Amino acid sequence: MRDLIRGITEADWPQLAALESEAYADLSLAEGEQLLRSRARASAGTCFVLELDGRLAGYVLALPYPRFSCPDLTRSEPAVHHTTTNLHLHDLVVGAPLRRRGLGTRLVRRLTGTARARGFETISLVAVADKEPFWRANGYRPHPAAPVPADYGRGAVYMSARVATVPRPYPAREAV
Repeated sequence: MRDLIRGITEADWPQLAALESEAYADLSLAEGEQLLRSRARASAGTCFVLELDGRLAGYVLALPYPRFSCPDLTRSEPAVHHTTTNLHLHDLVVGAPLRRRGLGTRLVRRLTGTARARGFETISLVAVADKEPFWRANGYRPHPAAPVPADYGRGAVYMSARVATVPRPYPAREAV
């Protein structure tokens, strides 16, 4: 099995939107292609896809965002937040048949290496659908006092990690 993490191309969007729809359909959290594109436009250099044997298997969308806040799931991203030192991991999806193989962790480590190289001090996210244990295992800590909009679903938790404390990424190779 050969995998590659790379930037998102125009041709990736239909498959990326399909992965997002599949991942969140039962949770009523799917945003759709237009809103996902707005997140990626805010910071193309911190958004990636995971290709496995030539097929799109997953993706990560992250954008600079003020700490202790998160994007509105019902609106396009209106602006790029250039002055923040926080990178918000808005979405990470691995296709259902490929989960529990370490691919999500690979995407997290790639994002962490990119954040470190770009000078971000923290990475934040909102853990949904009982994924808090996965994020804790990857160095993230909850902030129960941070407000999370109801659109993120019941039990959603705002979490963050200092970039320096997140496990270092795998070696610089992109193809394995």
